[in-house]
Amino acid sequence: MLIHTVERGDSVYSIAREYGIPPTRIITDNLLSNPGRLVVGQDLVILFPTVTHTVKGGETLERIAALYGISLLDMYRNNPILGGLPSIYPGQVLNISYDTSPLGEISSNGYAYLTIDQAVLRRTLPYLTYLSVFSYGIRDDGGLIPPEGDEEGVLNLAREYGTVPLLVLTSLTERGTFSSKLAAEVLANEELANVVINSVVTTVAEKGYGGVDVDFEYIPAEYSSAYANFIARLSDALGEEYRVFVSLAPKYRADQPGLLYGGHDYGLLGEAADNVLLMTYEWGYTYGPPLPVSPINEVRRVIDYAVTEIPREKIFVGIPNYGYDWPLPYVRGESKARSLGNVEAVQLALDRGVAIEYDDVAQAPYFTYYDRPETYDDAVEHIVWFGNARSSDAMLRLVSEYGLDGAGVWNIMKYFPALWSVMNSLYTIRKL
Repeated sequence: MLIHTVERGDSVYSIAREYGIPPTRIITDNLLSNPGRLVVGQDLVILFPTVTHTVKGGETLERIAALYGISLLDMYRNNPILGGLPSIYPGQVLNISYDTSPLGEISSNGYAYLTIDQAVLRRTLPYLTYLSVFSYGIRDDGGLIPPEGDEEGVLNLAREYGTVPLLVLTSLTERGTFSSKLAAEVLANEELANVVINSVVTTVAEKGYGGVDVDFEYIPAEYSSAYANFIARLSDALGEEYRVFVSLAPKYRADQPGLLYGGHDYGLLGEAADNVLLMTYEWGYTYGPPLPVSPINEVRRVIDYAVTEIPREKIFVGIPNYGYDWPLPYVRGESKARSLGNVEAVQLALDRGVAIEYDDVAQAPYFTYYDRPETYDDAVEHIVWFGNARSSDAMLRLVSEYGLDGAGVWNIMKYFPALWSVMNSLYTIRKL
């Protein structure tokens, strides 16, 4: 695998000639919807399969996979154009295998709401070890607030693709917001905490989840030990059959100030949980100043601290699957960024006729553009920070570099082919 960054004058056909591959391979591997138009600075993943197969009449995907001694999931991962479905046609060229994954194995986790488009979910599940279903909140009496959507359908699809579904438990109230007060009440009241734990255990068993991912945010610092104790008790109640994850705010040091950080004791929570997810994103966020969502220099600072407190083999690094579009100039307390998908960001650059730049320190792409008002005087400049193949490659390589267990993607609601192609090229993805 290599990543080609489009230069002025490039076309799919000239790039294909440069690497000695068919143009259709670039189009299908990158799922290009408009291959006749590329953006200067756009990343394209170039894959070099070692074995291919041309479909013959009467063949099925399952039979082809068996012929080469690989699984259907391997076929889906190696051929994004299939969309996670076994539909093929005579004459279609399928990628069977690539060179051995150079960086070893990886565990992967993706967060999704139950409202996720089924086609997007099917495309993504072959790449996931775990699927974290967002989310169950907590009522005042300790009962759970279920997520809206087709829970049974999503869980059945996860299992169909060999992905372990995780129930995400959050300190969200019935109003749908994270509550510091609710988190404190649960952690301060052992009886209420027991009700929550029992509710989780019952729901996990009834619904068929394979574990729990706990995401309590804005916990007052005085409850940090109680939070770790809650995680340990939940793990004991679930038993060894189920895994317990806990999501951690991105800290650089133990005594980092702020309501987001104080209640997350890395050492205690790392000991209590089977795995932790470092929420290494949102440096750039909706109401903040324009910044990369996950600048890799800042992500490294978080991991550098985390590995001093938590066993490396328990840690997942968080990877964002989105970007933000800020109007300029940024005005604190007034400006608000618009969230957008990574594929959508490239399309926006194409529509506005602007080139994509790349910040080598943050390892993140960005571009600026002007909107299209009725008069020139009303034109507003924008800056967009998002993710591409190079930023995905940089983030994913941290797993191998630091000896971590894996990566967790927030979130998988929009399909981003480059992320999964890069992951599949660098690693063998674990299926439990």
